[in-house]
Parts: sequence; C-alpha cells; structure tokens
Amino acid sequence: MTAGLAFLAMTAVSAALLAGFFGVLHPAFDSFSHFRIHLSVLMALLALPLLASSYRLQAAAALLFAIACLATTASALPRPWPQPAVAKPADQIVYSLLQMNLRFNNPTPKKVLSLIGRTRPDVITLDEVSAMWATELGYIAGAYPYRMLCPYPNGTFGVALLSRRPFAAGTAPRCEPRGAMATATIDFGGSNVDVAAIHLSWPWPKEQYWQIGELAQPLAALGETAIMAGDCNGVPWSAAVRRVAALGGLTLMPSAGPTWIHRTLPDFLRRYAGLPIDQVFSKGGLTILSSARLEDTGSDHLPVLVEFTLRPRDKQPHDEHDSALAASDVQNKPRG
Repeated sequence: MTAGLAFLAMTAVSAALLAGFFGVLHPAFDSFSHFRIHLSVLMALLALPLLASSYRLQAAAALLFAIACLATTASALPRPWPQPAVAKPADQIVYSLLQMNLRFNNPTPKKVLSLIGRTRPDVITLDEVSAMWATELGYIAGAYPYRMLCPYPNGTFGVALLSRRPFAAGTAPRCEPRGAMATATIDFGGSNVDVAAIHLSWPWPKEQYWQIGELAQPLAALGETAIMAGDCNGVPWSAAVRRVAALGGLTLMPSAGPTWIHRTLPDFLRRYAGLPIDQVFSKGGLTILSSARLEDTGSDHLPVLVEFTLRPRDKQPHDEHDSALAASDVQNKPRG
C-alpha cells in the first residue's frame, strides 16, 4: 500500500471512530462505537508506517487519537493476566447470577446444563431461548423451580429467568413486549430484589433503538434494589447501553471482557478480539463483588458469572450511584 492510500484509509477509519462518539445524535453513529477497539487498533497500525513519510504529522495525530479512543474502553479490554480475587465479606451471604446467551440452535445443550450444575448460581438470566431450550431447561426444573420463559413471536429469541430462590410473596413474574425482557421479584433470605433478563436487537439499521424505547416503562418500573443482565448487543460505552442504564436508574457493572464473536471463529479469539456485549446492571442495596467469563458451551457468547451481596435495609445508600461497586473495586476475573 502506498503512503497516499494508507493515509486515505487512516482518514476513513478516523472518521468512523469519531462518528461513534456521537451516538446520542443518531443510532447510525452509535453503530460505529461498537467497533471502537478494533478501529483504534487498525488506525494505529495504519499510522505507524506513515510516521516515516511526508504524512508524519497527520500520522502522529492519528496515533494519539487512537490511544485516546482506546482509553475510553479500558474497563472492557481483555486482561493479560488474572486479577486477584476479592475477599468475600464474612458477615454477608454471597449470591450469584449466571448470564448466558444460549444460542437458539446450540448443538451442545448438555454443556450448558453441566455448567449450571457445576456453578449452581442462585439465579440465571438467559437469552435466545427457543422451543428447543424450553424442553432442555425442563430437565433442571427440580433445581430451578421458580422460572419465567418469555417467548419471542417467532419462537427463537425469547428470554428466560430461572431461580433457586422463591418469588416474593404476592408478586408474579412478567414478560415484556416481544420476549425482550423478563422480570421477577425474588426473595433472597427476606430481601426482595427485582431480577431481570434482557435481550436487545442488533444496532442500527436493526431495531435496537426503537426496542429500547418500547422497554422504557418496564425499565423505569424496576424496584428500588435490582439486578439485570443480558445480551444487549451493545458495548458498555455505547449510547444504547448508557440509555438502558439511565431509563432504569441503573449502574452498569464494569465489563467482564469480550463475550461474543462470530461462531465460526475460535473461542480464543472471542476472549481477546470479541465484543463485550453481555452486560450486567444493578441499583439499590446490591453490591457486585466479581464477574468472570466462563468456558464455551456451544454458543457464540461466553457465559458470565457474577457474585453479589445485599446490604441490610437499614444500611442501604440514599444515593443510587452508591449502589454498585466502583469500577476500580470490581475484580474482573477471566478464566481459561
């Protein structure tokens, strides 16, 4: 590639990167934000050889811009080494939530059931719950008797919420429009917590932007203390994910790392070059202690296991922004 062509390519990539910062203006711009890490790396690779050409000043500026863009994604970048585990509080019960996009036609459903059996999470949020999965999940009904399956109109992309712990007395789980969200109030040893599973469509030109609008009321109706997880088809820094958090008065958990890549590519690439689109949100008297990506179970997404505690009601914060652990304190612990 000649220096002139490399410069044009670098300029085009920088324009795409810049567009991604204006997602609040139009969802088309937000679509570029999802590839901010990849575009930043590509722009840096194009800029480096141009430092020795007549375009050296432009290349230097582009390199600085790429570094600045990467800095905005720092919480979701894959860690090259495991992070030290957080000491679990001795005076509080530690609960767990497992988030999984099952993939509607997963060829290895028994891997999913095996992972659930080994991790024994208190609650499970599931996406792409097809008719096949309604049957498979029946095999663990004894372990997870409290459940809500919300089918998608075409029977493919529904969500589900499974719990070992009972639904709060006097409440009933509910499904939101087109199987995009399932919500239940769960009794965690006397503390009621709204737990939600969410699955958003792909970004613009698909219907993600309009779908979030449809879910505005259910998101706003989440209780004082809540945790929500799901495949948002959006990265943590996107306008779409920030909009979901704002509508629900939720705090977004620092990313566990990349969780999705096209299923024809190997699991190793998913962990280090994938997109971090499986998100966890919380608010109220709930503190997230840790998050970890687990092993491949036949989906194009990696499962995410989250541990959390609940503060006694008399110690819950008045400010919702104090409801989740600060980003610097959450330990993301990649496994494998």
